[in-house]
Amino acid sequence: MGKVVGVGSLIADFTAYAPRFPREGETVLGTGMKSGPGGKGSNQMTAVHRAGVTAVNISAVGDDFTSEILFSHYKNEGMTTKYIKVVSNCPTGSAVIEVDPEGQNRIIVIKGANDMITKDDVYSAKEEFKDADVVLTQLETSVDSVLACKELALRYNKPFVLNPAPFQEIPEGLFEGVDYLTPNETEAQFFTGIEVKNIDDASRAADKLLKAGVKNVIITLGKSGAFFKNKTEESHIRGIVVDAVDATGAGDAFNGGFAAALAYGMDI
Repeated sequence: MGKVVGVGSLIADFTAYAPRFPREGETVLGTGMKSGPGGKGSNQMTAVHRAGVTAVNISAVGDDFTSEILFSHYKNEGMTTKYIKVVSNCPTGSAVIEVDPEGQNRIIVIKGANDMITKDDVYSAKEEFKDADVVLTQLETSVDSVLACKELALRYNKPFVLNPAPFQEIPEGLFEGVDYLTPNETEAQFFTGIEVKNIDDASRAADKLLKAGVKNVIITLGKSGAFFKNKTEESHIRGIVVDAVDATGAGDAFNGGFAAALAYGMDI
């Protein structure tokens, strides 16, 4: 069946749909509104779970009413909440999302309780790492929790997948030894200084990430698919043409599906 474990953000999403994005200082009448469970880490683990692989998410929520959005989701999905702690006097992570008719989005994320996940919280789940097939995480929780995930992945010799999103300044050496780094074009540009407009750009950006110690680089390219490179091979996997409805969570679905495939024993 396979098993994926890692620290992953829990975010309550509040999504507004509008005919276009408002300009600075402007109010635009929307066409709809919805709330629901989100967070890059939780989205990725939900994708892992829906792909038929056991998903163990180490996370945190606040003691406010929005935490019920997340707990209800995990209950409905049949996913464990064993390692989700409730932080007193702290808000649950939240996101305000704008979506236009083409499915493009703009997102503001407040980390809230996700920033309160400690190294000890991750180490409290170390038994889960021992029999995991893959360790998966991102950058929407505390830096200490991400580093702890990497430490345990190395300790138990587990493939470590890091989705470097949302992009931000990171501790020196964080990418060293990462088995699979999965930035999108924007994130790849932030970490390398190379604007990714085509496959040649993606290849040059991947080279810089490999020099930083990453073993395998996968740059997601939206509708253009994904670019893969390591020290001995590279390939461009073309995207599947679809009618886009809402791009929110697309990268998370990709990362969860990828980690699940690794857990199943599939090759790159």
